[in-house]
This record gives sequence, structure tokens and C-alpha cells, in this order.
Amino acid sequence: MPAELQAHPGYRRVFQPGRLTFGFIMPLEGYPSSPFPTLQDHQRLATMADEAGFSALWMRDVPFYDPNFGDTGQMLDPMVYLGFLAAHTKKIALGTAGIILTLRDPLIVAKQAASADQLLQGRLLLGLSTGDRAIEYPAFGADYESRGDRFREAFGLIKTVTEQSFPRAATSYYGTFRGEIDLIPKPVGGRMPMLVIGRARQDLGWIARHSDGWIWHLSDLDRMPQLLESWRASHEEGWLRPYGYAAFFDLSENPNAPLQYVGNGIRAGRNALIALWRRQQAQGVSHVALNLKPLRRPAAEVLEELAEFVLPHFRAD
Repeated sequence: MPAELQAHPGYRRVFQPGRLTFGFIMPLEGYPSSPFPTLQDHQRLATMADEAGFSALWMRDVPFYDPNFGDTGQMLDPMVYLGFLAAHTKKIALGTAGIILTLRDPLIVAKQAASADQLLQGRLLLGLSTGDRAIEYPAFGADYESRGDRFREAFGLIKTVTEQSFPRAATSYYGTFRGEIDLIPKPVGGRMPMLVIGRARQDLGWIARHSDGWIWHLSDLDRMPQLLESWRASHEEGWLRPYGYAAFFDLSENPNAPLQYVGNGIRAGRNALIALWRRQQAQGVSHVALNLKPLRRPAAEVLEELAEFVLPHFRAD
């Protein structure tokens, strides 16, 4: 692993060799029967997750409400929300999962992300995606078919302007740099961790070569070993980038309730979860981001139970 990432507080908190860590996709509440969260007590709950020892809070990028999709995420702009949470958390990493890079100007994303990383003192994880809502592209005047090519170019441009001083770069879809101007501020430590969220229209080899990690959705639990083997095989050389997944999540009040795979998510009691996550830790999963939308219990109660009974099984010796 590059020394800059080893020294980055947010990256180090979430991606620890041989260990599984846990985070939450905002907001910290269940809203199973509505596309709109209440955001009630969201500041208090974020602080609670921070103090309880969870590793990350993730912000989604959902520009518009699409009734056919039925989920607005946390509703708030992720970059604005990062700035707010920077003032109300101390240790937990804050990440984007993920910024729809093909609907945003990559230079503005770079400026916002580096600014947030400074405010967070190195706790930002910049997750980038192409999104999965074709209906939003016409509203931005953006071409949907070229999103894979534009993602690659925008990803590289962010890396260039945040890691190099007075860079030189020529792009096909964006601008040109001739070494005359410089993006400021730079990220803490000179490098900002950049993750691919979803597939972003890229093959695993590209993701392994260019990103600092990959977070996908929860697929068939029985296929996890094959997925991880494909991920490892995509690395031609160097260090193995971490893999994590996001999943809808509902914690049963019965600690012995069996594991259920429901609608791209999991529902279980804590004992089944401990067994599942121990197995996945051994398989090589690095991080699990829990989306509480289907949750039927108060979020504070669930955070307390996970912190008391689950996290201790995954702490460093």
C-alpha cells in the first residue's frame, strides 16, 4: 500500500489489512414505506456512530427524485453534507458513495473534495460513480452513452489536479492545463483516496489499476468467494486494493434470527450477522456499508446493539 494511503486517517480507519470494518450509508434511520427520510436527529446519530467506533459514514449523490426509482437517499447534496458533518464528528471517516462524476464538472468535484478533506483533517474518502439513473442525464445535458469514457477521463483529471502542482494535461471531454494554474487546496498528505463505487462502466482491471479501492452492492452471498477471486485476479502487480460492499439492512430484535437475503440486502439477528461477517472477513472483504432504509427499529437502538455485541468481534487484537 502506498505510504500516503497508510498515513491517511480516513483510509486507515476504513481499510485495515485482514480486518472487516463497518459503516453506514446516510441517513441513519429506517424509512421502509417512503422514499423520503425525515432526517430527524441525523446530527446526533452521526455523532453517536462516531463515538461508538464505527468506521465510516457514506453520502449518496441523488440529484433528483425519480418516482420510478423510489429512493432519495439522504436528499442533501453530498458535498454540502460532508461540510456539515465535518463539524460534528471527530474520528469517523466520511465518504461519498458515490458522486455521479459524469453529471458533475470534475474540477469542481476536485476543489470541493480537497476542501472537505482539509476540513476533515484527512478523513475524506472520495467515492465516484456513473450513477444508475438514465433519466437524469437529459436534465444535465449530458450524454448517457459516453459515460464510461467520460468517467475514466474525469477520474484521471481529478487525480492529476489534486496530486500535481501546476499540472499539464489535455483532455477530450474537459479542459486543458498548460502548467500555468494550480488547484488549491491540495488534499491532506498530498493524496486523496479515490474509490470506484459500483462498476462505473469499467472492467475490474481498470478499477484495480486506477483506484484505491472498490465498493459494490451486495451480490449473491454464495458467490462472494468467486467475486473476490475475480477481483484479486484483476490485479496485475502491486498491492491488492480493498473490496467492500453496500447492503440494505434490517436488524431483528431476536438475536438468534436466521440470515435472510431480501431485496439486495440482509435481515438477521446479530448472531447470524457475526457468523456471516467473520466468514466474509476471512474471505477478504474489507468493509460493509449498511443502508438502514428497510430498518423497522429505532436507529439509535440498532447502533447501540451493533456497537456492543458485533464490533468487539472485529477489533484488532
